[in-house]
Amino acid sequence: MLNIFFKKITLAFTDPEIRKRILIVLAALVVFRFLAAVPIPGVDHARLAEFFANNQFLGLLNMFSGGGLAQLSIVMLGVAPYINASIIMQVATIVFPKVKEAYFEEGEAGRAKFIQWSRVLTIPLAFLQGIGFLILLENQGILPHMTLIAFVANIMLVVGGALLLTWIGELVTEFGIGNGVSLIIFAGIVAGAPAAVSHMLFTATAADIPSYLGFLAIALGITYAVVLVSDAERPIPIAYARAVHGAAMQQGAATYLPIRLLQAGVIPIIFALSLLLLPQMVLSMLTAVGMPGVAAVSLWYTAFISNPWQYGALYFLLVILFTYFYTSITFDSHRISEDLQKSGAFIPGVRPGNATKKYVGAVVNRVTLPGAVFLGLIAVAPAIIQGITGITTLLVGGTALLIVVQVVLDLVLKIDAQISLREY
Repeated sequence: MLNIFFKKITLAFTDPEIRKRILIVLAALVVFRFLAAVPIPGVDHARLAEFFANNQFLGLLNMFSGGGLAQLSIVMLGVAPYINASIIMQVATIVFPKVKEAYFEEGEAGRAKFIQWSRVLTIPLAFLQGIGFLILLENQGILPHMTLIAFVANIMLVVGGALLLTWIGELVTEFGIGNGVSLIIFAGIVAGAPAAVSHMLFTATAADIPSYLGFLAIALGITYAVVLVSDAERPIPIAYARAVHGAAMQQGAATYLPIRLLQAGVIPIIFALSLLLLPQMVLSMLTAVGMPGVAAVSLWYTAFISNPWQYGALYFLLVILFTYFYTSITFDSHRISEDLQKSGAFIPGVRPGNATKKYVGAVVNRVTLPGAVFLGLIAVAPAIIQGITGITTLLVGGTALLIVVQVVLDLVLKIDAQISLREY
């Protein structure tokens, strides 16, 4: 096993194409970490640290900015505007038939158009989030009172940073290996891990040791479970019709269609967190500008999500819903049925056409349920531990761990696919 592992590592760095892709990923992450360390002008870092220490919401949002929000860097918005734009476009595939047709029926051209619409939608979302954040931070005394010119300059700076980061992520997706947006989130989590671990170690008391050991055991268990379940799949047998060549009859081939247990990967976690964070972000912005009646709603929602049991229950349900939602968008049983029929393939015992579509859809729904429940349980496990132990850092750490494991698995699989392609 070790020999195969080292052989693949050696091949990855000796093959020019794979090496170039890996170097592109590394270079993009270095540029991202450099941008995340460049703050916008006039930041009061002492007030900023105090504000973050008392706001769990910003801690979660900082994870999506790749660590840039904690420094109020020029990429403080991170890839959150692009993620929100992608969520809106995914919902649009259900609401608007033309968007769904472009996404599914027009092939690569339709996918390119879909991505372009997401990019365009990212711009107004980045402006809205940037304006809201700057007003909120100014009211908290973290940023000094700005003139109109300074305010517009900072808005252009943070919006430009968000668009630049989105562009870097797309370059990684196209010319590197793996999903660029997920890798940016991954890099921000990993970059903040040493500081978080050292803070926990130096501030821990004797009474905290059992809690930390328990969390470490659960973290290792989550890591093992995610690795195990990510590789699990339900194969659907596929057979091909016999081919007649003159007087000879050739036996049809047989293969299978793999249905993964975690078909949606880490996307439901990102979508669920984005939807949980969005109301508080909007309410905080409206409260900051002095809109009447919003402060009471903001306080209620903050109190609601501050309760780990309520937060965990809502988070769990959203993860399950988004798992089904994203799986239904990315795995079209109707298209699978048509492709099988066009290639002369069929599922043994199932009639081609509508019967195949219903059969594949039923299998996907059955397989998605345990995968969605599993994903929801390991997502809320840290929130449950927080309710028992009272350690607030576990919520961010557990969600971050889940994303890191999924991103690493996806990256390893794609590197292995590139290596296997060149071996053959």
